[in-house]
Amino acid sequence: MITGEMLRDAFISGANNITNHRQQVDALNVFPVPDGDTGTNMSMSASAAKRELTRVPDGAPVSQVADTCAGALLRGARGNSGVILSLLFRGFSRGLKNQEQADAEHLVQALEKGVDSAYKAVMKPTEGTILTVARLASVAAREALTPEISTAQMWDVILTAGREALAKTPEMLPVLKKAGVVDAGGQGLIVIFEGMASVFSGGGILPLAEEKKEEYDSIRPDRNAAGEYEGEITFTYCTEFIILKPEKDADPQQLRGYLETIGDCVVVVDDDEIIKTHVHTDNPGNALQKALEFGQLTNIKIENMREQFEKQKASIVEPVSDQGFAYAAVDPSREYGFVAVAAGDGVKQLFLDLGVDNVVSGGQTMNPSTDDILSAVHATPAKTVFVLPNNKNIIMAAEQSVKLADRNVVVLQTRTIPQGLSAMLAFDHEADTTENQLAMQKAYERVGTGQVTFAARDSDFDGHKIKEGELLALENGKLSFTEHDLTKAVLRLVKGLVRKDSSFVTILYGADISEELAQTVYEAVSAKMPEDVEVALINGGQPVYYFIISVE
Repeated sequence: MITGEMLRDAFISGANNITNHRQQVDALNVFPVPDGDTGTNMSMSASAAKRELTRVPDGAPVSQVADTCAGALLRGARGNSGVILSLLFRGFSRGLKNQEQADAEHLVQALEKGVDSAYKAVMKPTEGTILTVARLASVAAREALTPEISTAQMWDVILTAGREALAKTPEMLPVLKKAGVVDAGGQGLIVIFEGMASVFSGGGILPLAEEKKEEYDSIRPDRNAAGEYEGEITFTYCTEFIILKPEKDADPQQLRGYLETIGDCVVVVDDDEIIKTHVHTDNPGNALQKALEFGQLTNIKIENMREQFEKQKASIVEPVSDQGFAYAAVDPSREYGFVAVAAGDGVKQLFLDLGVDNVVSGGQTMNPSTDDILSAVHATPAKTVFVLPNNKNIIMAAEQSVKLADRNVVVLQTRTIPQGLSAMLAFDHEADTTENQLAMQKAYERVGTGQVTFAARDSDFDGHKIKEGELLALENGKLSFTEHDLTKAVLRLVKGLVRKDSSFVTILYGADISEELAQTVYEAVSAKMPEDVEVALINGGQPVYYFIISVE
């Protein structure tokens, strides 16, 4: 049997293992563009869970451990791989619900529920990825289940089947086979499973390598969350609990409405079985009394934030990744607000000038977490908040904020900065939410995007022989060609993007480009454009991409 303490230690061991091996997992990425790589994203996501799990005491039931892990993973999820990882482990919280301890059958059920959640969350699941590794491990576990099998033996079955599935991923995805590597996300999952196996087999928690420990501590030190609200603690008690839904339907919106009258930072999230609730209030008893109208309560936690802050004030260090958004209650008179993800002072200012309320720092090499995006949403005092991820690897993390927010959130699947800017230009304050969503989507789908960056590694990608340091030109997110001259790269990209009905070309130059070179590129492009095409040059200040080109 697996106790809560064992499960807690297993999750921590898995987090340590992916942190120790994140660079090896990063190296499996076949796309040569500098990226917020898979290993890094999975490591930062798992570390978010680890920080919360270290606070779970010995003797806690497996259900509490799994719930803590799932919640922290979801909020800390970065990139698509981090979100999928959080969904897989969300199955543990569902499969181990109300359990003091877990046997082999519970493990099988937990993994099956996690796989089901992950597949449902991905619009077009691709086989040969982390999804396949988890699914085939789940199938093998179900087939191996007998009344006699121990939890350690079952985890060995899961790990062995996962490894076998990982080895097959190159046969399922041609791009992996051509590069001679396995799927990075699948490898990351196996690394985490191997860390967990150490605990389940009696070997104990795998330690965090010393150099990784220093890196982990410097990037995101453990801290008490109450310390984040210095000078802004309006209510004293952080109150959290879970409502077990009765047979009849309970409307969580009624509970949310009441809690907003007695406190702030209200989060009410429900599924078929529970209502997860969080509120800062001076009257936790009132919150609990009201909640009892909706069902039985469990996992009740009440903490005095003022007391916590005073006790730990001297030791609190703010994390580098804290984006510093202050919570703002919904203003009933304000219908719409906007959150965008962007990097570079010039690019951020463009979004602010177009009416974006809060810009989350992030992009290709620094994917923000779900919690980063959620904090920006909660700092936007509008009934409906539109979120512009502006990067394909941030969309899933943004979408997870929808179910966690205390206001309506609409995530537009913008994959580039130009798409996000065009979406904002299409917004109409007189239209309703649905009309705006459709109009903004049509606007960003009409935009052609070009990007010039550098190759982070040697690669043979999609028929292109690429050397580290070469210039890479991307057309609408896909690698188009390589170059050695920046001006030639931009000219060729613009030529490929401009159509007969194109009217505007906008060139955003990055942090590593001088004004002189930017002006040279601008003049070269302007000279090649028809008279009816307007060309604009803007200092975007963005990292990674030397130039970002928008064609409308």
